[in-house]
Amino acid sequence: MKSTLAVAIVLALGITAVPAPALARATPSAQVSKAADQRLLAIADAEYAWRHADAPGQQRDRRRLGDVSEAAQQARLAGWQQVLGQLDRLDQGQLSAEGKVNYAVYRAQILDLVDAVNQRTYQMPFNADSSFWSNLGFMAQRRLADVQQAEDYIAVLEDVPRHFDQQITNMRAGLARGFSVPRAVLDGREVSIAMVAELKDPAASPLYAPLTKLPASIPAAEQARLQARARAAIGGQVVPAFGKLLTFFNNEYVPQARTTLAAEAMPDGEAFYRSQIREYTTLDMSPAQIHQIGLAEVARIRAEMDAVIDQTGFRGKSTQTRFADFLQFLRTDEQFYAKTPQQLLSHAAWIAKRIDANIGEYFTLPRARFALVPVPDDIAPFWTAGRGGNNTYWLNTYNLPARPFYNLPALTLHEADPGHAMQGALAAEQAEQPAWRRDSYISAYGEGWGLYTEKLGVEMGVYQTPYEDFGRLTYEMWRAARLVIDTGVHHYGWSREQALAFLRDNTALSEHEVTTEVDRYISWPAQALSYKLGEIEIWKLRRQAESELGAKFDLKAFHDYVLQQGSVPLPVLRTQVESWIASRKG
Repeated sequence: MKSTLAVAIVLALGITAVPAPALARATPSAQVSKAADQRLLAIADAEYAWRHADAPGQQRDRRRLGDVSEAAQQARLAGWQQVLGQLDRLDQGQLSAEGKVNYAVYRAQILDLVDAVNQRTYQMPFNADSSFWSNLGFMAQRRLADVQQAEDYIAVLEDVPRHFDQQITNMRAGLARGFSVPRAVLDGREVSIAMVAELKDPAASPLYAPLTKLPASIPAAEQARLQARARAAIGGQVVPAFGKLLTFFNNEYVPQARTTLAAEAMPDGEAFYRSQIREYTTLDMSPAQIHQIGLAEVARIRAEMDAVIDQTGFRGKSTQTRFADFLQFLRTDEQFYAKTPQQLLSHAAWIAKRIDANIGEYFTLPRARFALVPVPDDIAPFWTAGRGGNNTYWLNTYNLPARPFYNLPALTLHEADPGHAMQGALAAEQAEQPAWRRDSYISAYGEGWGLYTEKLGVEMGVYQTPYEDFGRLTYEMWRAARLVIDTGVHHYGWSREQALAFLRDNTALSEHEVTTEVDRYISWPAQALSYKLGEIEIWKLRRQAESELGAKFDLKAFHDYVLQQGSVPLPVLRTQVESWIASRKG
């Protein structure tokens, strides 16, 4: 792969000459900037195509899953190190303003990719939130438009055993060096594997669903052939592969998984945790700094929560226990909970339509819309309340007593519009940006934006009752508590019980959500830090813009500018917004 990437970069660099007439019309400085920008784009575009050559669903060969073997990982590392050398030889001073942004965004991507291989994170290919085996279920969401797409999809199913074998080999290597998901969060994780491993009827598998919706343009006999082949692939390759994985998980992984919780307790764990902090927050902050920010935010939000309780008139058993009593009331009163999954889905849809009423006053809207769909059954028990992305808002209807109505406005703002669904749609529409910017997702930017929109919902008039406003605050407290819990577990050595108690005592999250969330933080170090730190930075930038621009400040223009950046590191976002402020002053 190293030689393939080198050829791709050389070929790409060879076509960057600017036509003579364009150069003749440009100033000398513009000529230099354009040439430097093109060199950067040539390097990045070639690498991005190579990076996705074997990515599931994006590869040139759409008939196989990704190669995650040790040899493939090292080949990628060599390629990315070569790219870093190319980038280091570029004179950043010759780049245009947009080129400098591209450079900062792209180089950060490559540094994260290099760091991931160096840290051998591929030896831990799952956590309490997501896994390589459950991700196959999302593949079944696609629609197969013709025979070729159906053939490609079936070929991917037939490739599952090879891919799973590579993942098992990687996990064994991780176990051997003490790099694993902690034993404390593994109970029950085998259920999602067993659901497939113990499948008796291949046609009952969600992976078979796309074959039941083939277009009428495919003749019936051809449809029958494809369906038979898919059933054979599921029964003959997929189910046995899951069975092998289940045996490995139960007999090897769980018994040998580490008994510690902290990321810093693993080999080279301190460096690993700092690298995860840099990746997910895009900031160079110590765990101690983040912990203190979290404690300060928890105290501030608690005061606001107490004020909302005052609005409800709730008294509780005593002044000392009022907060805990109110949480218990919210967690147990039937008025706050749906009786059926459809009732929960319908309530979320109603909130989304209320948001639609005035969202255009705050944003320039994308052309794309989103669908509201339930989280797939096989992953729902371990998933959060919802998740959003371009075109889709997934709502978790599993365990309805854990899904209160009062949290739905904040959840819908965050995951749908104007949160992730709208954010993703707008990013996809930035046609002038290269694909490696349009398609990337930086957690601090994306999750920071999602959390920002929850508070923006106050200005938009989304929260209609004190209970919904308390739901918003409990969501903000949840993200602030993450700063304390994540660093508490991975740096200060907190126990699982300490983490559970902190989240339980400070938020109105259900016990199910408290448990799934804490297990997520334990098994996915630093990811949860990105939300609150990203939101804090976006609000700082907005307040700075309001202060410096005064009457010239336009909230809709501010939102549009932040969103049109795509997904960028927080330091880049600050540089861009400060430049925008300066231009608006003029």
